[in-house]
Amino acid sequence: MRKFIASFVIVTSFLTSLQASANTDDKKPTRFESLSKLTQVIGTVEKYYVDDIELEEIVNKALKGLMQELDAHSTYMDKKYFKEMKIQTAGEFGGLGITVGMRDGALTVISPIDDTPAYKAGIKASDIILKIDNKSTINITLDEAVGYMRGKPKTPIVLTIVRKGENKPLKIKIIRDIIKIQSVYIKTIGDDILYLRVSSFDRKVVKGLRKALKKNKKFKGIVLDLRNNPGGLLNQAIGVTDLFVDKGVIVSQKGRDKSDEEKFEATYRATLTKAPLVVLVNEGSASASEIVAGALQDHKRAIIVGEKTFGKGSVQAVLPIVKDKSEGIKITIAKYYLPSGRTIQAKGVMPDIIAHAGKVVSKKENEFEIKEADLKKHLEGELEKVEGKKSKAEKVKVKINDKIITKEQVVLDNQLNIAVDILKSLIIMN
Repeated sequence: MRKFIASFVIVTSFLTSLQASANTDDKKPTRFESLSKLTQVIGTVEKYYVDDIELEEIVNKALKGLMQELDAHSTYMDKKYFKEMKIQTAGEFGGLGITVGMRDGALTVISPIDDTPAYKAGIKASDIILKIDNKSTINITLDEAVGYMRGKPKTPIVLTIVRKGENKPLKIKIIRDIIKIQSVYIKTIGDDILYLRVSSFDRKVVKGLRKALKKNKKFKGIVLDLRNNPGGLLNQAIGVTDLFVDKGVIVSQKGRDKSDEEKFEATYRATLTKAPLVVLVNEGSASASEIVAGALQDHKRAIIVGEKTFGKGSVQAVLPIVKDKSEGIKITIAKYYLPSGRTIQAKGVMPDIIAHAGKVVSKKENEFEIKEADLKKHLEGELEKVEGKKSKAEKVKVKINDKIITKEQVVLDNQLNIAVDILKSLIIMN
């Protein structure tokens, strides 16, 4: 009996010890304990690391690692990077003219900017950058990559890229230049279609489109081209949508706290046109351009044509972290949601009509595809070609006009061709 009691006491004590241990493990460390752990690690690195590193450098590396682990768009900006960001915001800087982001850990081109060195060299949306000159991009941070690609104008750089459909990586040489961005292009297609191209959402977009719409009221339909548009300012995206939609939510912004939700709505006063609208997008359309396309789609105000967009629907804020505001962090504080409640982040906007890039597929002309009645006349013409006689018909020289998109140019762009066909149908129905 005594042995049984003794065994029972031992087992009970053991179980009590395990329970106490479990309760200790389940207990979350206090804020002070967590900060103490961070301080302990920094102190240990400073004391024992093989190379002598200043405390400031250790802290900066810790901040970079922290922000990088949060998401692909959050980052720590030291003095040099913070200064570069201000230069870029001014709208003129030395570089390549591409917007890049991290997708599944790979440095990916969101889109090349129109008429920039990268655009002219043939860089395309969704290209994965494997090397910048001889530097591998594996485990590189976004700000480091941007820093490597920027440089003095007229200096060369070689990007090694991986492209879908290519059997091996491509090496593309680009000459850096001063990047001056023209955000709005206005052209016409035929007598009744207005073509509006927005390459990025800078401060002048709404003003430029408003001016174009007021000046060209005679046109019966509009093509809004947002392909390879990496985004920009939220207020410009809202303003552009407001030109076509007269009521309802355009986009909402939701953070960690539901009470912080902010909604942006269209106004009747800002709306300029009810004309049929087709919007062109592709995998290079991101952020603000996705808001415009998605909002117009949800309001059933436009037909979206092209390919699925990039899927960047998060909001970043730049917050200073030192007194002189020379350093800061860019941190994701919210996500965008379209009028229907769907999110853009990592999902993008799916077009109503899927259309791939490239030339329009058409039947090739065959000079020898003739009827029997035309045979003699046709053969006489062929004989004249052999004998070198001049044809009576003179060749017509096509003048290139930067304000007009010709039928020949439309045929070279399958997505635009489909958009024009759809728009013509909408005009007839309207």
